[in-house]
Amino acid sequence: MNMEDLYRLMRNGHVQAQGIVDTVADPLLVLDESLCVQSANRSFFQTFQVDRDETIGQRLYELGNGQWDIPELRELLLQVIPKATAVIDHEVEHDFPRLGRRTMLVTARKLHHPDNGGHSLLLSIVDATDRIRRDAAKDMLYGELRHRMKNLLAVIQSMARHTVTKSRSAEEYRDDFLGRLSALVEAQELAFGGEEEASLAELLERILAPYAGNPEVILVESGQTVELGPREVMSLSLALHELATNAAKYEALSVSGGRVHVSWKLEEEDKKLRLRWAESGGPPVAPPATAGYGTRLIQSVTTYSLGGHLEQDYAAEGLAVEIVIPLESATHPS
Repeated sequence: MNMEDLYRLMRNGHVQAQGIVDTVADPLLVLDESLCVQSANRSFFQTFQVDRDETIGQRLYELGNGQWDIPELRELLLQVIPKATAVIDHEVEHDFPRLGRRTMLVTARKLHHPDNGGHSLLLSIVDATDRIRRDAAKDMLYGELRHRMKNLLAVIQSMARHTVTKSRSAEEYRDDFLGRLSALVEAQELAFGGEEEASLAELLERILAPYAGNPEVILVESGQTVELGPREVMSLSLALHELATNAAKYEALSVSGGRVHVSWKLEEEDKKLRLRWAESGGPPVAPPATAGYGTRLIQSVTTYSLGGHLEQDYAAEGLAVEIVIPLESATHPS
């Protein structure tokens, strides 16, 4: 084999090796002992939008606007060749030219040669920005889920503790508790079923569905569209369930001819949502001597959870309740 054939063979081998390296998706650099760039793959040039003249022959810490000029990283890289160590996923966060704020993970290993006298290192760079953001978002969602579950279990515990047991059978307690739990489940499904918001009309339809076999019994007068966030859905679900349960047991819905009229309006001047529940045609009503758990629950979710207030009128024709909520909690589309 003459020199020309040997040169051609070596060149073909080099071209093939470079072609293989260029198929690697992550940026790669080959550095010498002084961290001077000997070669780079196509992904490096494309990722950082630089050309060969800006890269080959330059020291790593002099590239770009000094994004790799990090004393800790330089010290680690300088130990790779003499000590045959490795740098694994060293995090570099920087405002890269033409790329903006990115987080790169740098890995460096000594390149081994057949004679064991390697004096260069291979440095790979992985853009982990999106992955780190996704991980942070997952951590945030996990924290939110833990907080949500803790609150949900606390609500269930409170319902179990305060559902009346005195002078009642186990079946009556069970039915009351499971009814409230069912309303809570419906609220969870509506609030966290994939949509960021739920409409007040949809909430009313779900909560009142068990009592609305006859369209004349419960009349829901549609008002302006009102979108509710998860907290508002949860709180109003519990309040509406209590109102409907009491009506079915003791008030308008407990007798033939009883009616419930539900309506709402938005008050633009003082920025409030006013939800009205009005009963008629039922037994005579009177203010209770002591407030039961259901009444306290409605007051609590309205006042403390929603920052609003509750207005109750035990009128001769039937109970009338207004739940007034600041529009900061319940909003309507513009």
